[in-house]
Amino acid sequence: MFERLIRNATIVDGTRAARFVGDIGLNGDRIAAIGDLSSATATQTMDASGLVAAPGFIDVHTHADGWLLKSPHLTPKTLQGFTTEVLMADGISYAPVTATTWREWVYYLRSLDGLAFDEYSGWRTIAEFLDRIAGHNVQNVIAQVPYANVRSAACGWGRAAPDDFQKRAILRDIRLGMEEGAVGLSTGLDYVSQCFASTDEIVAACEPVAEFNGLYVTHVRYKSGLMPALREAVEIARRGRVRLHISHLKGSSPQVIDEVLTYIDREASREVDLSFDVYPYQSGSTMLSYLLPYEVWEQGPLASVERLRDPVVRERFGVGLKQHRVDLDKIRIAWVASKENSRHQGRLLSEYIDERGTSPADAMCDLLIEERMAVLLVVNEGEDPLVQPFLQHPKYMLGTDGILCGCIGPMRSSDRGESQTGTSRSSAVSKQTETLRLDGRPHPRVFGSTGRLLGPCVRDHKLFSLEDAVHKLSGWPAERFGLKQRGELKPGFLADIVLFDANTITDLATYEEPLQPTTGVHSVLVNGVTIIDFGQPVSLDRLPTTLPGRHLRRGCDG
Repeated sequence: MFERLIRNATIVDGTRAARFVGDIGLNGDRIAAIGDLSSATATQTMDASGLVAAPGFIDVHTHADGWLLKSPHLTPKTLQGFTTEVLMADGISYAPVTATTWREWVYYLRSLDGLAFDEYSGWRTIAEFLDRIAGHNVQNVIAQVPYANVRSAACGWGRAAPDDFQKRAILRDIRLGMEEGAVGLSTGLDYVSQCFASTDEIVAACEPVAEFNGLYVTHVRYKSGLMPALREAVEIARRGRVRLHISHLKGSSPQVIDEVLTYIDREASREVDLSFDVYPYQSGSTMLSYLLPYEVWEQGPLASVERLRDPVVRERFGVGLKQHRVDLDKIRIAWVASKENSRHQGRLLSEYIDERGTSPADAMCDLLIEERMAVLLVVNEGEDPLVQPFLQHPKYMLGTDGILCGCIGPMRSSDRGESQTGTSRSSAVSKQTETLRLDGRPHPRVFGSTGRLLGPCVRDHKLFSLEDAVHKLSGWPAERFGLKQRGELKPGFLADIVLFDANTITDLATYEEPLQPTTGVHSVLVNGVTIIDFGQPVSLDRLPTTLPGRHLRRGCDG
């Protein structure tokens, strides 16, 4: 006897094993049995004929940190089948923070992760932050330790290397994060604070990560050149005795791609235990402030606006744009914080600059000042087929690098659906009646990544089998990031399950119309609770009072 029984599904179990038709019996939050369960009975039964059953998908590179705190259900992600989000990517997030640094981080991350000052509620540690999401969101979350957060807390925002006292503080905070269950240490060596960190400094920071067999997850120093940056990452992992994971790895041309993958196969993989992620698109997205010279950040994010008023800084910015040959005709304004400038969303930076009638540096600095640094970009980096060799590589797994834009507002009646439980979420929880209101022109990867990987990449381009694609979304990231008893359909494992139509699943989001959800996902279960049913989000008031998403910890059950 099962509580729930999924019958006649085509089971792709996340291990790369060949698909088979079978049944899945569920009790509570666990998978109780898989196979021919035709003689079994259940309280609830679902006929999944024609649907693939797969383990819940894991996004190993996401910028949903603030949005998961603000909104209980990120439908752009769950409609892709994502049941778990690995947070605190690129070495930057909302925790750990101090009484003085939290304002800096909320300000800096406004266009990336979404929080405003009045949404900070006093957390300090990573565990305190994730505990505010667990039970208040339908998805699971697990953290990395973001290096810039611990570095800025210990020694401020400037160029000076940490002294002995500050080094001990950094190691203490990283060790605390690992003890709390973080998967490893994340860096973004082109971003604030950590852009001033030397190779030796990062090697030293890996010491507590190695003690826990964690990952070193890195946005490498792309600004210094891809190959030197990759070699530095490998050196850090080798000297630090840690496993290496490279974030959003791509190449700008067939020649560069060949050089990168040859290096990974013939050299890097022999020196360190290596993996990488990327999304199935060639173009990228980041904050406009990413383009600024590093000196802007020397006194912290809150002081950056005043630095942008300095004519010397503007002159250096202009010189840098020319030296790096930044093509403003290939960069679009995706989102701005203010209503006044929202008319520029979707426009090329070059068009915006022409309208302003000033130099590129002055126009961009003025825009950043007006928007308090909260400007998001989408960058055309070439045609999407350029990323395909990376998607095919055995070391690859999917990370959307997805960035949401918008606000939280009242839930419309059309947002409501049906659920398997009559238990109501308490009316005292304000988020019961709130949902995402998205706007702007963000990168389509936040809506379409799994639809593209499971649909066109499998069916049309035949880059790999459906079994391989599911493994890249579930079993492989679960193994690599230490998500115990997840990532596979197996008796005793947690019931994170996606049901989708392999013949129709696809991405609809485009660069011109990015706010289009993936289609073809029928149902999504998180810890045994249905959050997507018949392709629609289940209404919050029909979900349990404690929502099914959990704070996961590296290597721990549950």
